[in-house]
Amino acid sequence: MRILVVEDERRLGAYLRKGLTESGYTVDVADNGVDGAHLASEGTYDLVVLDVMLPGKDGFEVLADLRAQRSVPVLMLTARDAVEDRIRGLTAGADDYLGKPFSFGELLARVQALLRRGTKRRDIEPTVLRMADLELDLPRRRATRSGRTLPLTAKEFNLLVLFLRRRGEVLSRTELAEQVWDINFDSDTNVVDVAVRCLRIKLDDPFQRRLLHTVRGMGYVLEERTE
Repeated sequence: MRILVVEDERRLGAYLRKGLTESGYTVDVADNGVDGAHLASEGTYDLVVLDVMLPGKDGFEVLADLRAQRSVPVLMLTARDAVEDRIRGLTAGADDYLGKPFSFGELLARVQALLRRGTKRRDIEPTVLRMADLELDLPRRRATRSGRTLPLTAKEFNLLVLFLRRRGEVLSRTELAEQVWDINFDSDTNVVDVAVRCLRIKLDDPFQRRLLHTVRGMGYVLEERTE
């Protein structure tokens, strides 16, 4: 699972990254509110750990931006342990609140509880994704088009899920590499282009209408086009 930590105290941010990574999570860290808001809105995270006192934008502003777009669970951190701050954060949409200083064990327990709650939320989300004649059965990990099964590899299926969940959005090679392969994109690496090419052979080549398109200089997009 992927966690975003927005914390301006760099030593604490590094400590949380290390501890959460050792606990089996993939962790990104932002050290200011502007970068944190950007990552939270552009990336796909299962949980956000958000400090209140941040440069650029404070945690309440980041939370407001995030809640306007996403329902990802948020655990807020603050050295200001006043009841008013807790009420403000929870009212603004935070799922939990933890005052500094805290033990890593307590933070980890709260993270795990929020992720379990988030899993229950996802259980009621659609398990089948559709666009045009394309259908993805997520529990069975089966993709079909016009009733024909597409023989996708695990990575190709995950790639197609991302495209379908964000249909109509141009996804860059960098974002695809980070979200599907969990790697930092290297311009000398063609892993994304190769994977997209292989996916196209199975998704589009046998059919008259193409769904996966290249946007030159930007990336790829899954959408219906009238050609």
